[in-house]
Amino acid sequence: MLLGEYVHLNRLLSHSNGKYLGITVDHAMARGVLPGLEHIDSLIGQIVEGAPDALTMHKGIASYCYKKYAGSVPLVVKCTTFSPVHPDMDVKVCTVKEALSLGADAISVGAIVLGKHQPSQLETLSELSCDAHSVGLPVLAHIYPRGLENKADWTKPQNVKYAVRLGAELGVNIVKTMYTGDVDSFATVVESTPAKVAVAGGDAGLNSVAECLQLARDVIDAGGVGITFGRCIFQYENPTALIKALGKC
Repeated sequence: MLLGEYVHLNRLLSHSNGKYLGITVDHAMARGVLPGLEHIDSLIGQIVEGAPDALTMHKGIASYCYKKYAGSVPLVVKCTTFSPVHPDMDVKVCTVKEALSLGADAISVGAIVLGKHQPSQLETLSELSCDAHSVGLPVLAHIYPRGLENKADWTKPQNVKYAVRLGAELGVNIVKTMYTGDVDSFATVVESTPAKVAVAGGDAGLNSVAECLQLARDVIDAGGVGITFGRCIFQYENPTALIKALGKC
């Protein structure tokens, strides 16, 4: 690992407890302009005020909206996305060179595995991971076993284990994946990989602030490095306050 990669990774994991709270606003290309995302500039300001460990967005939104907040919160640039017309595969939409030019502290790459598009997903993840590590950037990968036809299988421990171990095999620093539903089973997921493991809060079916806070606590109790939230934050009436509360978990 290059020294630069350590430097950037330490910016993302800067708290004394070594835990990670990431906020994502990269949803519009994937899911449409969801409620809460309409006024992206002011939303980013509220998120930055909450002081999360990192904020993930696409390159264009970073160019348009992040300049006034540069250096306040580490920037993660999303390099792939799925969309309403290709919901079961991520495609590359940004290069590592572009992410570097924006001052990114890491890149984010999505991969939907255990489905028919897995070969191309692995190729893209491997290519971007190699490019990032060669210039000292950490890689955060969103790896989900959503290629499986039965949604009930997406959160089964054996499938989530496969997803996070796959990330480690390809050199990912932090793997974001789906929660298996309880602390004990998720602990086995964390134990199955040398990479750091985080949970995607938006796919956990949360309905309240209390559930968000409990999920964050459960992930940490299971040995995970932390959690990333998107919709739970930007669709809440006070994003800043919720981020600050999650930071105390």
